[in-house]
Amino acid sequence: MRITGTAVSLNVADTAASAEFVTTHFGFTEQMAAEGFVSLVHPDSGMNLIYLRTGLSTFKPERAAGAAGDGLLVVFVVSDIDTEYDRLCAAGAPIETPIETEEWGERYFQTTDANGIVYQLVQWV
Repeated sequence: MRITGTAVSLNVADTAASAEFVTTHFGFTEQMAAEGFVSLVHPDSGMNLIYLRTGLSTFKPERAAGAAGDGLLVVFVVSDIDTEYDRLCAAGAPIETPIETEEWGERYFQTTDANGIVYQLVQWV
């Protein structure tokens, strides 16, 4: 199998709010959008992040079309966690978990968007 791209697609009530959060704070840009749908791309990671409005009829399978935030972390690995933490604090992003370092070398913090999606920034130390 040859995988030519990667995307994460999340159901949210307000696609514009989540899209604005990641474009403002994480450098994603809008690739395409339609009613209830927005696809974003990041220039460094090659990853697409897609938001679908909860209840959108084109979401399949329907049994999985609920809110995406329960137990989900969207994780971005960064090279300087302290700089990113200071930048997001200065920008007024809500910090859910301040910087912590796990015994296995994961240094991270968490922030959330208006839909409750948790974004975790990680640096391996």
